[in-house]
Amino acid sequence: MTPHHHRRRGFAAGLAAATALGLTACAADEQQVAGEPGTPAEPVTLTMTVWTADESQLALFDEIADAYVAENPDLVSDVEFEAIPFEDYTTSLTTRLAGGNPPDLAWILESYAPEFVRSGALVDVRPALEATEGYEVDDLLDSSLALWEDGDGLYAYPFSNSPFAMFVNTDQIAAAGQPSPADLVASGDWTYDAARDIAAATAASSGKQGLVVRDFEYKVWENLSTVWEGWGAAPWSEDGTQCTFTDPAMVDAMTWIHDATFDDGALPGPGTTADFFAGDAAMTITQISRASALDESFAWDVVPLPAGPEGRQNVIGQAGIGVFAQGEHPDVAADFLAFFTNPENAEKLATYFPPPREQLLTAEVLGAANPLLSEEQLQAVVVEGIQDAVTKPAHPSFARLQEAVRAELDALWTADADVEAVLADVCAAIEPVLAD
Repeated sequence: MTPHHHRRRGFAAGLAAATALGLTACAADEQQVAGEPGTPAEPVTLTMTVWTADESQLALFDEIADAYVAENPDLVSDVEFEAIPFEDYTTSLTTRLAGGNPPDLAWILESYAPEFVRSGALVDVRPALEATEGYEVDDLLDSSLALWEDGDGLYAYPFSNSPFAMFVNTDQIAAAGQPSPADLVASGDWTYDAARDIAAATAASSGKQGLVVRDFEYKVWENLSTVWEGWGAAPWSEDGTQCTFTDPAMVDAMTWIHDATFDDGALPGPGTTADFFAGDAAMTITQISRASALDESFAWDVVPLPAGPEGRQNVIGQAGIGVFAQGEHPDVAADFLAFFTNPENAEKLATYFPPPREQLLTAEVLGAANPLLSEEQLQAVVVEGIQDAVTKPAHPSFARLQEAVRAELDALWTADADVEAVLADVCAAIEPVLAD
């Protein structure tokens, strides 16, 4: 068993154990969390796990936390932000839950949202948000909240709603004599086929790579949803019970990806790594929050995702902040969450994390926080990119599904692969999980 397999299975086992513990804790603390926080015997220290190690982001978190402590000295003496590396994050978090040692609050990745929401490990934070003066719950976009809701309950606040977009190295594209993606957007001709042709021609001209789906690397298959959504494809049915990898739309989308890689040379093949931000590729699909990695080493642009046969679909990656029922003071933690994400602080966080607040989703507000991007880019990619967007694949059994799909898709990444047969094998592997 590889370490990767071990981590994934560890996640599933850890969350299963956390579920049982969380349901018990949730029942015990439900009344406390529903109202104003109870005053502890002495001020407490809250902890929040995060996967960022960015010093400027952590400094902002500390600034907001210090303001909360100053306003609530009887509740909290300190708020500690614990950074865990992304690749180990979810496993570490669920291990702590299973061991009865959770943080008070935690970041949660969108793919695992249904597992956490339905596990009982999180408390309903909607009452705390609604009880906070000036919070303006109605300003939160319904589409941003959907993944984190169960019935009337809201089990995490989606603090980051980062659209996927296409970053473009305009120097490489111009040198290859290829059309500007921005011009194609303006003319209505910005499609995946056009992007493939530009990528293939530019790669042949530069000797570098064409189009990179960042972080895919033939492992994180769910990032390919940024492409297949243009075909109207999905890995499973909306209710999560039926495999749809064999549906015609998915077969067509995955055939396009396969052929663009092995026939056209538009996408890097297995074993090839290329960092767009280091100048190694002409284009990359990634989240707009990666713009901070840009410098002046080459001319660049950022445009919306291309259109597929079913048109253009906005795709976002989300991260939520949840409060754990097992925590010693979930009511205080929920109160801090309400402060951390109120309109004023949400605007500060918008420097790094596109918020779910409609009043803050303007090019003017986001432009003040993101000087690298023009108001036109922000309007097209962020403001419009969040509206009616879909998130990356998520499922209550995502940990098991992620590994099972990845293992079967390995057979697809060869030049002579039978796409339909591979996708049939994917469905055969995951249908028992979907049926659980």
